[in-house]
Amino acid sequence: MKKIILTLAVTMVCAITAVAQDWQTDFTIAKDIASKEHKPIILVFQGSDWCGPCIKLDREIWSTDTFKKYANKNYVMLQADFPKRKKNALPEAQTKANANLAETYNKNGIFPFVVILNAKGEVLGETSYKKTTPENYIKELNVFTK
Repeated sequence: MKKIILTLAVTMVCAITAVAQDWQTDFTIAKDIASKEHKPIILVFQGSDWCGPCIKLDREIWSTDTFKKYANKNYVMLQADFPKRKKNALPEAQTKANANLAETYNKNGIFPFVVILNAKGEVLGETSYKKTTPENYIKELNVFTK
């Protein structure tokens, strides 16, 4: 009986891990992964605790199983979050790193803002929140990567 319960627990953990979104927060690491795995980087500028369209983009696209499964195989996901509430504050080093990314890739301070990059950090395309399906959003991102 213990073996059965253990097997079920391991299976559940593996199933959850298989669809977990692996967000990077370090640009250097994201570029290294993108280079090694020959994948584009999807850089997302968001205000996770104050930006309505950012929250919708997360709920309607990033958090869906469809997108997560596709992204894990095809993209390196990089998040630059700019929370406003003190309880959600990022470490100072991360706040500075995100600000540096914004100086380079989001000079107009648009939220949400999605930048598609190659492994060298060169811009391939840009988009934002759209009321659409995960499948159609993937098609839009892929226009920049093919």
